Amino acid sequence: MERNNKLALIIIDVQQGFEDKRWGERNNPNAEENIYSLLKIWREKKWPIIHIQHISTNPNSPLSANSKGVLFKEIVKPLDGEVVIQKNVNSAFIGTNLEQYLKEHDINDVVITGLTTPHCVSTTTRMSGNLGFNTYLISDATAAFGMKGPDGVYYDANQIHNISLATLHGEFATVLTTEELIEQIVTK
Repeated sequence: MERNNKLALIIIDVQQGFEDKRWGERNNPNAEENIYSLLKIWREKKWPIIHIQHISTNPNSPLSANSKGVLFKEIVKPLDGEVVIQKNVNSAFIGTNLEQYLKEHDINDVVITGLTTPHCVSTTTRMSGNLGFNTYLISDATAAFGMKGPDGVYYDANQIHNISLATLHGEFATVLTTEELIEQIVTK
């Protein structure tokens, strides 16, 4: 792929509400630092950056509009002029202008990072692939929380994360690490 300003970095829901203890155990404690490493490169190259912000319609959510949890984490806070798209469902494509924005700017290639792997990251990645975008999902720039299945079995954060990545790789996206993305795509 020809490297130019048509590779968009999409940062999904890196918000203060994910620090809330109710989420439980989390993997990839360095995910935000890896996102920041990519964000720095994109800013230097003046490539398109799209911040996605989840605004929950549930007033009790740590991501509700009336809580400080809705705010972006400082490490990846958007700068003036960077695109911010707000959503209230898992997919950043539903009820937003994300698809329209990408098409209007002739962007066919996207890099997806953010929180959380089995929810908004996975749903957005699936839709991105289904809509025909060449999609890269960055495994160490995403994170998951442990959770119980419907049978009451607990799955730790790494299990949830790794299975989520496995269901996306090769079907909806190419899963790479931050380092692999930089070596294979960004510096080419």
